Amino acid sequence: MKSHSERIPNKNIKTIATKPLCRWVLDTLLDVEQITKIIINTDSSEIVKLCSFDDRIVIHKRPDELVGDHVSMNKIINYDINKLEGEHFLQTHVTNPLIKPITIKKAINKYFDNMGKYDSLFSVTKLKTRLYNHQYQPINHDPKKLERTQDLKSIFEEYSNIYLFSKQSFIKNKNRIGKNPYFFEIDSLEAIDIDIIQDFHLAEHILSNTKDFESQK
Repeated sequence: MKSHSERIPNKNIKTIATKPLCRWVLDTLLDVEQITKIIINTDSSEIVKLCSFDDRIVIHKRPDELVGDHVSMNKIINYDINKLEGEHFLQTHVTNPLIKPITIKKAINKYFDNMGKYDSLFSVTKLKTRLYNHQYQPINHDPKKLERTQDLKSIFEEYSNIYLFSKQSFIKNKNRIGKNPYFFEIDSLEAIDIDIIQDFHLAEHILSNTKDFESQK
């Protein structure tokens, strides 16, 4: 959780619905019994104050060489896991306030149930729509045929809600996504990532108006 945010000032501590953004994902993780420790990597003293409320939460002060908007997340993960004794890690982002505990639990179970087949897991959403590349060429369809969108080949979009990997896999691949990852599909609403102010308003509307959203554990 870095202190600086380019497009939404103070994004990580900005109140959304009933509490600061940083508290949504923390409260979700604390509701997942398989998670034994939560590491927060931050350069913000304000985030430290807001997030130091549970014994399972550990703060890693971000070193100067990892502070900035263009630092690779893999470098930050590498810094953290080398300070920890655990073997299996789940990484998520504070900007994913809609992810539910039940979804994380299912992802963890899927990861451990398939360890012999896959070396990591990450969250995706399935797209069934006509897509084009940067050269305006069709990716997953033939414009001359105009197939029904539900009949198109699926395209998967990576979302930062859930990454599961072992220390061994990360060291070997130097990446949170291994050579043979499992694509874990999640609901498109849960996947909302707060990047721009429109994302913030959409997430706030859902959190404020969906009465049973938090109860769906």
